[in-house]
Amino acid sequence: MSITLDQVTKRYQGSPVVNDVSLNVGDGEFYVLLGPSGSGKSTLLRSIAGLTGVDHGRISLHGRDVTHVSARDRGVGLVFQNYALFRHMSVADNIEFALRVRRMKAADRRERRKELLRLVALEGMDDRLPTQLSGGQQQRVAVARALAHKPEVLLLDEPFGALDAKIREELRRTIRQVQRELGITTVLVTHDQEEAFALADRIGVMNLGRLLESDKPDELYARPATRFVATFLGAANLLLARQTSEGIRFGTTPVNARAVERVDTGREHEVVAVLRPEEVELAPTREQLQAGYLAQGQVEEIVFTGAIERMRVRLQSGAEEAQLAGPAGDSGTALIEVTRTQPEQRAFPLAPGHPVFIGVRRIHVLPTPLSSFSVFAAEEADAKKLSQHPLLAGLAAGMKTRVSVRVDATLDTVRAPGSKPDLAGVAVIAAGPESARQVQVLLQRGAGEVLVLPETVVAPQRILIHWVDETPRRATLAVSASLLRHVPAEAVYVGILPEGASEAARPQGVRTLLDARSEAQAVHGLEMRTELRVGDVVEQLAGQLAESPDQLLILGVSNTEVLTERFNRLFTASPGWPMLIVYRSA
Repeated sequence: MSITLDQVTKRYQGSPVVNDVSLNVGDGEFYVLLGPSGSGKSTLLRSIAGLTGVDHGRISLHGRDVTHVSARDRGVGLVFQNYALFRHMSVADNIEFALRVRRMKAADRRERRKELLRLVALEGMDDRLPTQLSGGQQQRVAVARALAHKPEVLLLDEPFGALDAKIREELRRTIRQVQRELGITTVLVTHDQEEAFALADRIGVMNLGRLLESDKPDELYARPATRFVATFLGAANLLLARQTSEGIRFGTTPVNARAVERVDTGREHEVVAVLRPEEVELAPTREQLQAGYLAQGQVEEIVFTGAIERMRVRLQSGAEEAQLAGPAGDSGTALIEVTRTQPEQRAFPLAPGHPVFIGVRRIHVLPTPLSSFSVFAAEEADAKKLSQHPLLAGLAAGMKTRVSVRVDATLDTVRAPGSKPDLAGVAVIAAGPESARQVQVLLQRGAGEVLVLPETVVAPQRILIHWVDETPRRATLAVSASLLRHVPAEAVYVGILPEGASEAARPQGVRTLLDARSEAQAVHGLEMRTELRVGDVVEQLAGQLAESPDQLLILGVSNTEVLTERFNRLFTASPGWPMLIVYRSA
């Protein structure tokens, strides 16, 4: 591998801006780091270049650990957005600057300069000053200068940001040709999805300092694993559906399983489905739909963009069955985005206000176990207050999902065995003296996850993860990965050996930590630290939580009785910590 990052973390003022990023970039690969402003991508690139240090982790280039090696000795070329050319030097002198520093002979410098000017299509411009060049030409000079000393890795920090669309496209083509001709490993940082698709062999998407997903562009677009990637790589409608043994249902409306990208025939539960605008079909009648029926609707808005027509359609009949995961429209009904080609427009002309029937050609079900939130309280006022809890509101906004309110005065009552679960998403309750019992009841009623929120909570900077036995391990890791994509916090798995464990048990405890981290990386894309402790589980968790108020505990259990018998102390602590209980029955 040309570039290997192992749990690289960079903090500013105690907060991680790059959070446990691990990454491998192959020899000769063009890798694009994509993300919004503030996602940590430029900081990560500067860490690879050696322009900023890291607080944790390791950076290797071509098998050599360069974590503490100076920028000059790392063998990388770096191109900035603002060109960073020496204004008083000619093109020739700018390109040869790094070669002069390395005391290369004049004849060899000239030969190398001519070769690079040919590569970037600037032959004959040796004597010009940067001020005599266009923006695109200056950036080509910056690329040539970065390549002059034959670096093993080329790093590009948003090099096209200051250029107009036509010049950007030309320069992208030039850089891609140069990269292929030289076979140099290249990492580009950008927030432009089109740019990433045009250049990348693979794309890594960052947000809140984490590397969320990394894959080929077409795979990320067609089969994203996270809400953020689904909505950041082009437009996407997020819908809440029910996954059953027969397939996907929107309320009582089934979707043809052959059109579904991912169907899990396990337990029935709520899922998040991605519907791309181009996969929506519109027709004047239900009988004329060639795709699976979703709902009736009315055209709200049409925007002409040339080759395609962008539309917003308000769901009417069927809206309650195909509820969007994101916020609803102004009148409380859901809006979906639709794109149509010119032939589709000519076959079925539409204008705002027209009624339509909506069909689904293909949907993709996200593997996230966190779909929506249902707040439970005995009184309506308490339920509404809890639904506006800052931590819950922040999670719902980041996940683009809904928070529903359930007034239920029977949280101490377990329903009869065999009764059908009516819970959707994550149940949420307020912390209190009876919260352990209430969690137990909700889990026995069919909830898979319950979030317990104290009245006052500091935004979590650290997520502690623990499971009581091996049964809920996989589910706990999946829930942790889903939550941490929306919280700028560090993740720590805490393994706990019983008091009096023999020395022979410690190696097994360490292996358990390594296995947990490996599974988190490989299966769930989660990077986390690990800690091994010895003693009583509740004592150890309570002691670690007491170290700082800005923590959240994710606890995996397979037996609901342990909550009241062993863990009640954690629920009744004051002021307490937010806890997310993950339950999977043995």
